[in-house]
Amino acid sequence: FVKAGDELVYKCPTWTWEGGDPSKRKAHLPPDKQFLMTRNVPCTERVSSLENVVAVSHSEGASGGGGDDDDDGDWLVSQVLSAEEKKKHDEKELEDEFDILDDEGEVVAEKKLAAMTLGDAAAGGEAGKESNTKSDADVAAATDDAGDDDEYADMDDFEDDDIMEDEAAVTSPAVAADATTSTNDDIPKVRTYDLSITYDKYYQTPRIWLMGYADDGSSRPLTGDEMMQDVISDYAHRTVTIENHPHVHGPHASIHPCQHGAVMKTIVRNLTKDQAEGEESGPTVEVYLFIFLKFVSSMIPTISYDFTMDVSASTKK
Repeated sequence: FVKAGDELVYKCPTWTWEGGDPSKRKAHLPPDKQFLMTRNVPCTERVSSLENVVAVSHSEGASGGGGDDDDDGDWLVSQVLSAEEKKKHDEKELEDEFDILDDEGEVVAEKKLAAMTLGDAAAGGEAGKESNTKSDADVAAATDDAGDDDEYADMDDFEDDDIMEDEAAVTSPAVAADATTSTNDDIPKVRTYDLSITYDKYYQTPRIWLMGYADDGSSRPLTGDEMMQDVISDYAHRTVTIENHPHVHGPHASIHPCQHGAVMKTIVRNLTKDQAEGEESGPTVEVYLFIFLKFVSSMIPTISYDFTMDVSASTKK
């Protein structure tokens, strides 16, 4: 745990070692390396907005006729689509369900459809050019007729008698306050989280803890129910529960480590198997926490903490 933590702190400076309360320190760990911490991690949206567009890693195997030995596949999320990407995906599926017919009732091939679309665009372009040509001629004629009248226009006609009052209104405190409020409204308000990783002696695995803060600028700690809004619903109040942190004051959301060991063994075994044919050896203990954080992101996908290394993890047995 200490070796893996040193590597995480070195590669990702947002993570730091913490000593915590001296009275709560564990004898099996160095006094200044009791747990890892990263603060002010942004959480831009609630998981509920993504739940319908989450692609679970085992779904591809199921659609491709995979076997039944992918029991732990639902522990990892391979992709999270944005709402816009989901909309485009749904529109594409809807288009694929219907055939486009021509005037004779025949199905239009893709190439033919593209040619028809380009032809319509070209025809529209020619019509637009003719219309623009006529409009330009009319404007030019009207401009020539009005030229003589405007040639000797008096600049006094353009003088604004209320210009001083307008300047005073622009610089008034009320207007300035409105401008400041408008600027502040444009700044996105997001929840933030403090994440920490402790070592669970009983399960002999890392354990992650979360403390969230409100997005209203008050630094108000989130309640347990509010923090569960940022956890995939399959895990909320089951795998993820509210418990007291062993080093930090106050209740935290924590991912129970009972399955961590089994899932991590499966991931590491697959990584070792993938690299067996190459020259490189399997993953070392130093990269353990990077793989662990990749695994944990499947349960809290909207909390954007840092695990810079690119880890491709599979739970397929």
